[in-house]
Amino acid sequence: MGIQPAGLLVLKGESLGILESIDDAYLFIEKGKIISFGKDADCKIERADEVIDCTGKLVLPAFCDSHTHLVFAAWRESEFVDRIRGLTYEEIAKRGGGILNSAAKLQSMSEDELFDRAQLRLHEVTRMGTGAIEIKSGYGLTVESEIKMLRVIRRLKDQNIIPVKATFLGAHAMPMEYKTNRAGYIKLIKENMLPQIAAEGLADYIDVFCDKGFYTVEETDEILTAGTKYGLKAKIHANELDYSGGIQVGVKHNAVSVDHLEYTGSEEIEALRNSQTIATILPSTAFFLGLPYAPARKMIENNIAVALASDYNPGTSPSGNLSFVLSLAAIKLKMLPSEALNALTVNGAAAMGVQETNGSITPMKSANLIISKAIPGIDYLAYSYGHGWIDKVIIGGKVT
Repeated sequence: MGIQPAGLLVLKGESLGILESIDDAYLFIEKGKIISFGKDADCKIERADEVIDCTGKLVLPAFCDSHTHLVFAAWRESEFVDRIRGLTYEEIAKRGGGILNSAAKLQSMSEDELFDRAQLRLHEVTRMGTGAIEIKSGYGLTVESEIKMLRVIRRLKDQNIIPVKATFLGAHAMPMEYKTNRAGYIKLIKENMLPQIAAEGLADYIDVFCDKGFYTVEETDEILTAGTKYGLKAKIHANELDYSGGIQVGVKHNAVSVDHLEYTGSEEIEALRNSQTIATILPSTAFFLGLPYAPARKMIENNIAVALASDYNPGTSPSGNLSFVLSLAAIKLKMLPSEALNALTVNGAAAMGVQETNGSITPMKSANLIISKAIPGIDYLAYSYGHGWIDKVIIGGKVT
């Protein structure tokens, strides 16, 4: 399942729910790529070095996780307890918690230790079916530490475990020392961080947290404009906490994706409907924080390209398990299982710029695949949350 013709790189509207499949099929892999597939009775391949019997199982494209914060120093379980006691996300942030807490811990950690911890997490999510991933900076908030994070991401990319895309998110929060000098920090991003990032080729995208209590529309516009001058395409955190204008400014900058989107009304829908920007929904964050869920059905009905991602991070979504995101999408967003799977694969690939090589079962794309256990069918994947339906993960043609 998850078969797409070459050249079809994003799905919208009714097409998001179409999941092409072949029963009693074969799939041939060579040198890490999908070479051919079809009905088993039509298979003309005479020899293979390895044969995997998938009787009663599904073969699917691996997930493409287009929004993560995989590089961080420590977990934030104490804030989890604070929320149980009644503190809001914004209240925790104002006390120096949240992103600022993660930044303080990361600033004191060496690049090597950050890399070792992040590499373990990357292997973990790969075993859970992720075959391509985007990773953001944003827990540094100083020139030195943002560069340190992006160098760690580059080292992960160089490991060649799965495709990795890097996003510069220096505008994730406002450092405490710049609370009364916001323009000073934005100047630091523009004049110190961006030139060094560009000189070292450390990022593919630039991101801003445009939301209530974080960055304004005007500040976001200024930062994204600066990033564009250095060749960084826009991605954006938008409308997680309020109707912030983040979606509209993202569309203005032709953002590859706008992400979160819990607060999305008719104006935001209209802006997205008339754009090529992908709406990336992060339902595990809404689940963990008790936020409203993004209106996925309205987006799909308005022919907006919808992707799903994990937002894996230590504070608001401490999990990279995309099988659970698949279930949440069905249960809370009212997406059909087929829609959710396409949003996690072909559209997830498009939201991180790897759609030419990943995200579907297509000849000459990477052989990054999931083999399920013996299950009744596609609907069972979303229905059976918590049951662990993945049997094998294949990356680059090899079982991990």
